[in-house]
Amino acid sequence: MRKLRMALVWVCLLAAGCTVGPNYQRPKVNVPAAYPGQAAPPPAKASAESLGDEKWWDVFHDPVLQQLIRTALKQNYDVRIAATRVLQAQEQLGITRSNQYPVVNAGANLLSERNPKINSFFPAYKINTGELDLSVIWNLDFWGKYRRETEAARDNLLASAWGQRAVITSVVSNVATAYFQLRELDLGLDISRRTLASRQDSLRLTEVLVKYGSASQLDLRQAQELVDTAAESIPDFERQIQQQEDLISNLLGQNPGAIPRGLPLIQQPAPSAVPPGLPAQLLERRPDIREAEANLMAANADMGVAKADFFPNIPLTATGGLESFALNRFFSLASAGMYNASVSATATIFQAGALRAGLRLSQDQEQQMLLTYQQAIKEALREVSDALIAYQKDREFLTRQQSLTAEAADADRLSSVLYRHGGASYLQVLTSETNYFAAELNLAQAQLSERLALVQLYNALGGGWQQ
Repeated sequence: MRKLRMALVWVCLLAAGCTVGPNYQRPKVNVPAAYPGQAAPPPAKASAESLGDEKWWDVFHDPVLQQLIRTALKQNYDVRIAATRVLQAQEQLGITRSNQYPVVNAGANLLSERNPKINSFFPAYKINTGELDLSVIWNLDFWGKYRRETEAARDNLLASAWGQRAVITSVVSNVATAYFQLRELDLGLDISRRTLASRQDSLRLTEVLVKYGSASQLDLRQAQELVDTAAESIPDFERQIQQQEDLISNLLGQNPGAIPRGLPLIQQPAPSAVPPGLPAQLLERRPDIREAEANLMAANADMGVAKADFFPNIPLTATGGLESFALNRFFSLASAGMYNASVSATATIFQAGALRAGLRLSQDQEQQMLLTYQQAIKEALREVSDALIAYQKDREFLTRQQSLTAEAADADRLSSVLYRHGGASYLQVLTSETNYFAAELNLAQAQLSERLALVQLYNALGGGWQQ
């Protein structure tokens, strides 16, 4: 009994063993204390709130847009493909983790043989045999190879999960961007139709003035030119609207079709100020950075696997069972039991440098993942900085464009009044109406740019995947 206990202790020690290879430590990265143009917060406010922490339905308040995003998160093919990658990584983890445990096989064999008498030296005989055995094969993970493989598989699963969140963030951003662009096209179409109706009224008035000699044929041609200019933009807007609806339908995982509308573009709420938070928070919030770090962790574990290949393999095998030449007494014969057990160790002595090349390969792959991780951080910092600048400057541009549009509207009104009373030429009317039409379209574009900058900033800060 004492020997059995000692054997079990010895097996447990062998099973525990050690784990070769480096343990993962997050590499140090140079992250600024604040974004360009942002004052560094005092230590007491180091956990400053960020727009990236907000749920997407708290950022986009249009009920129709919210429903479109919900539909996309359920039906978008990129999201569904990413979900299958996570499931595959889960199953791969289960396969890899099973290498740490014994493999148990069971088998049975029955044989019945009868030969007739050939001569006096070879009489007739009949044999019935049966065998039932159970075998166990356990590769002892003394050097931690299988534990490192499991660690790498677990990190790959984590990378797949963060990759799925990155896809979700992208889909939320793409749907919001496409929806705002659609509402801008709707606004442009509405401006074109209103402008066309107004210019048609001016054309009819000009025709009356020409009839009674108060206007020239040149005025009539210029009035017709204004009508045609407004009319030609309508089919182009209608084309773009239908194509934009097709794009949104594709994001929703649906066939091309009409897209419902919610709030007009000018009524879409946009915060006057957005808190970016601390740059260091991106390392925890941005899905692409977390995915890159998980890949780095997996590469680090793979180095341990490559190092473990230099050490001997220690398999433990055991077989036990029953054997009998009389099947009717198969389970009753005292002599029917059989067993064997063995422990062996095998090590590779010569493999033409393959093991060292495999170790160097794993080190090179780890270095690649490290550079990819560092690159993802730098890209994230750049994207946030660009988005902050864009949001601030787009708001300033929108304010200027609103003033310019109001001035153009007033100039258009005054030129029309002066023309009707003979105080201005129709060329002035043509110029003022053209400027006002362009100003309205530019204002719609400025309103769109502000909303798109908000979407860009929210995405750059790592928002959108929180559910």
